[in-house]
Amino acid sequence: MKLITDRPDFYNDICDVIRLFLPRASIALIDGSTGETVDRSGVFGDERLIMSEDGELTASCVSDGERFIANAVYAADGSEHRCTYSSPYRGGSELIEKRYAKRAVKVAVFRAMHKAFAERTVPWGSLTGIRPTRLLRELIDTEGRSEALRLMTEEFDVTPEKLELADRIVSAQRPIIDSASTKDFDVYVGIPFCRTRCLYCSFASQLRTKKTDMSAYLNALMTDISMGAALAADAGLNSRAFYIGGGTPTILTADELDRLLSHICRCYDTNGKEFTVEAGRPDTITKEKLLVLKRCGVDRVSVNPQTMCDKTLRLVGRDHTAQDLVDCYEMVKGMGFASVNCDVIAGLPNETEDDMRLTLEAIKALEPECLTVHTLAVKRSSRLHEHLDEYDMPDGDTVERMVALGADAASSMGMIPYYMYRQKYMTGNFENVGYAKPESICIYNIDMMEDGLSIIAHGAGAMTKRVFFEAGRIDRVANPKDIDTYIAKIEATNAQRRELFGC
Repeated sequence: MKLITDRPDFYNDICDVIRLFLPRASIALIDGSTGETVDRSGVFGDERLIMSEDGELTASCVSDGERFIANAVYAADGSEHRCTYSSPYRGGSELIEKRYAKRAVKVAVFRAMHKAFAERTVPWGSLTGIRPTRLLRELIDTEGRSEALRLMTEEFDVTPEKLELADRIVSAQRPIIDSASTKDFDVYVGIPFCRTRCLYCSFASQLRTKKTDMSAYLNALMTDISMGAALAADAGLNSRAFYIGGGTPTILTADELDRLLSHICRCYDTNGKEFTVEAGRPDTITKEKLLVLKRCGVDRVSVNPQTMCDKTLRLVGRDHTAQDLVDCYEMVKGMGFASVNCDVIAGLPNETEDDMRLTLEAIKALEPECLTVHTLAVKRSSRLHEHLDEYDMPDGDTVERMVALGADAASSMGMIPYYMYRQKYMTGNFENVGYAKPESICIYNIDMMEDGLSIIAHGAGAMTKRVFFEAGRIDRVANPKDIDTYIAKIEATNAQRRELFGC
């Protein structure tokens, strides 16, 4: 398939819409005048995205000063499917103008292709971003509630069910978002190591073996944390929430955890603040480690089964059983943590709707405070993607029912949906949803997922971001993903962070 467009700067966004209908499409950018493959950032008068051997889509956008007018034509198998879409021109900054032009193009492309794939359910319509709740909240703030809801359904083609979910989440998040000061920030610390690599994993994590030099990483991480805390003090920032993620943070020994968490508490003001550790895998959790977490003020932990079916656990590369998780969970609850979260994944290979139901019934018996229902995303860097044809993958309709089972289970435990995000290559174009009992909502998850607060991030692959509230923009500084590179560039990365925060 060829895509010919006068807006090559929308390359990625148009491709994201196309992949709603052709999820495994392979895309290359071609210079229409020479036929040569070029860098995707290049700009030519006539550009073509070669996706497969069949079909062609043409997309264009013009402005008459009053409207953006986008045209899309999708031609395949001797048929043409057309859409012209117009939206009001919004004057102002170049950024705002580009945003509305891009929306117009995406809607036109979506509707043209949906005519060709009319049988396909696309619950989030033309929205391809990872934060539909952020869009809805911004629309409510700028357009009013009734107009925002109309735009989501009539302009962006979001289904009523997904709009209701997004609306409930926005309502749950509003008090947390509104309570933040422009001087508040969150702290993230990453431990990019695991015991084994799961079949579906695409994270830049390393396996910890007996030969792993963890001391080198921890020494660098503690230096990183000291620098970040000094930056926060110089910028006059106030810490709001702390999150230790991974990888698997509890891959560290009890002594290593003690050393790291004690250092965080010395550097930052953690007293009385929300403090989460993503313990995750039960085969890494011990009573000794839990005692360290409690002593250092951690009040929230995760114990994540993903599934309670032993056959699937073995298939995806987990070293534990469902009973191991139950035993671990009971140990964690016995330690008196204020909140425990469990993650599950809808759409795992070879799983059925009955498997999902079994998993959720087992979790309901545990009575956690939080439940996160993920939809499997088949990432290109995962082993699952490399061997996808070897597995019996649940179809979109089955995954939809699995996701609904997750929502019902959360509701039966007294939980409400409070954050959501979407990823590329998700089965059925669904979403990941975090549920919690109202008193157990995680502040960090909302701040991070909604880009509502600046975050100072430590560790290989971690992303520091500063929210410029008045300008309506977010700038970022990324730590190198490679461990050795991260260690070698700590000084340089910290200099970039200080420049980002103006100190």
